[in-house]
Order: sequence, then C-alpha cells, then structure tokens
Amino acid sequence: MRRFLTNLKLSGRAFLSESFFYIVLLAGLLQFGYRPAWAQPFQNVTGTLERLENFGSKYVAPRQVDIWLPPGYQANTTQRYAVLYMHDGQNLFSPQTAYGGQEWMADETTAKLMEEGKIQPCIIVGIWNTAKRFTEYLPAKPFGLMPEEAKNRLKQERSSDSEILSDAYLKFIVKELKPYIDQHYRTLTARQHTFIAGSSMGGLISLYALCEYPRIFGGAACVSTHWPASLKENTPDFRNAYLRYLKKHLPKAGKHKIYFDYGTETLDAWYETHQQSVDAFMKTKKYFPKYCLSKKFDGEAHNELSWQKRFDIPLLFLLPASE
Repeated sequence: MRRFLTNLKLSGRAFLSESFFYIVLLAGLLQFGYRPAWAQPFQNVTGTLERLENFGSKYVAPRQVDIWLPPGYQANTTQRYAVLYMHDGQNLFSPQTAYGGQEWMADETTAKLMEEGKIQPCIIVGIWNTAKRFTEYLPAKPFGLMPEEAKNRLKQERSSDSEILSDAYLKFIVKELKPYIDQHYRTLTARQHTFIAGSSMGGLISLYALCEYPRIFGGAACVSTHWPASLKENTPDFRNAYLRYLKKHLPKAGKHKIYFDYGTETLDAWYETHQQSVDAFMKTKKYFPKYCLSKKFDGEAHNELSWQKRFDIPLLFLLPASE
C-alpha cells in the first residue's frame, strides 16, 4: 500500500482523496481478516521470506507468521507446493529473531533438498509463539486425562491458572491460517500435501494436530518431543495420559506419517524411556516401519543447533520426492 501511494502522481486534494479511499479500503479488508504479506529484506535468506504482521484470530492472540517461498517460486507460476506448518516460527529462518541467536536454517536445508530432487516442492509457514506458548502447545485432551494431583503440579510449575489453549490454537491454524495460505499462495491443499512440525512442546502439539485433524494433516514431525511436559520433574504422568489419548484418537495406519526423534544431552536426556514407550505403542498400531520413523541422536542437545543439523531427516521422511 505504501509503495502504491508513493507512486501516485497526484497533488493536493486529489492525493488526499485517493489516500483516504485506500486507507478506508484497507481498514475494511483488515476487519474481515485480510493481512498483507510484505516481502521484507531479511538477511541471508535462501528464497523469499514474507511476514504477516500480527495476524489476527478470533481464537487466540495475534502473532507474526513467516511464509518461506523456495527459490523459483515467483518464476514458475504454474507450480503448486506442499505446505509444512511449523511452530516457534521465529527460530526457523533468521538468527536475528531466533532464540539464543541460533536458527534452524530451515530455508537453506529445504532449498538444498528441493534442488537435489530429494523432496517435494514445498513452502514453510512459520507460526511465531507468544507469551502463552505453554498453554497453546500443551495438548488439552491428554492433559485432561492426567491424575488431578499431577495436573495441579504442572499448572503451578508454569504459573498458569488459565485454561489450556491448544484446541483454540489448532482452530486458528486449521480454520483461519490455512485458508489464508491456500488462498494467497499456490498450494496443494489436500491432506497428503499438508504437514505440521515442531520441537519440544512443539512436538507434542504437532502430534495432537494430526490426531485432532486427520483429514487436514498428512504427517507430523515431532522433534525432541517433551513427553514429561514439566521442566522440573521427569515423570511418566503426561506421557501415559498421551498414550491413553492416542489409543482412541490416533488415525489408523496407512494415510499418515509420523516422525519422532530425541538427543541424549541436556533436556533430551530425559526422553529415551518415554520415546521407547511411544514407539512400542506405535508398533502395535502397525505404523512401523513405513508410516513412522523414530531416531536417537547421540550427543545432541535440546537446542536449535541440534535441530538444525538433522532437519533434513524429517523432511526426507515426510515429503520424499517420489510421493
């Protein structure tokens, strides 16, 4: 809009009248959920990164959303793309916004695999987290299956008396964000071309998204999945509750892919026993070996650098070029 107005060779009253018209038009569009995506001069990004500033929602608080478009997106106007939705979006593409200044380098890794013909053409939608990250990423239905004492301890630890917002967060993605992305970008909209991924608590909500919306998401990557939910105690309470939930809600094997992994250092050192229990359950549901992959990475920690180094593995599993 700003660039448009500066290019208008109008003067005096005509300029003000024209400006007022477009301001009113933009205000009306904003009221109905339109958010302009501005291509910003992000440094050292492979491809193009567009940002939706304060994308509004009736379900959760507004937030930034980054859309990564691979090299060649603008040139090839007939190509359509699979979509990978990722949580903690500020950590994916730029050290300027990433936690601790360490990004996933998701753009470089994805572009390289596409150039080599190893994965499907795709775009990445990075959904920034907010101050309510814990309540938005903690799966509500598994949480509801925890023993009351364990639930209270977890809420007290996180200083949260508010309701769990994960169901609202998923509605935001499915009912508001995905329709916007499908309308404004050249996407392949079907389940088999729509994926979701995240690390730590983002792993928990990614699996939950696939189970709650199996007709929307064809695959989930759960990286360093934080099965205990707590940061103070490594107990099986939440993991066991999640397994109870999965017994009823995990889609039948055959149309979905699920990726798990964990390291062995820092917080990831907690995860092996939990992941082994989840893997055993997934085997009973016939997900292994075709529809589920679970990996252990010795020496890797719970941080963006470790996730950066292995991001290619879930991409190759979920979006192989042959599919």
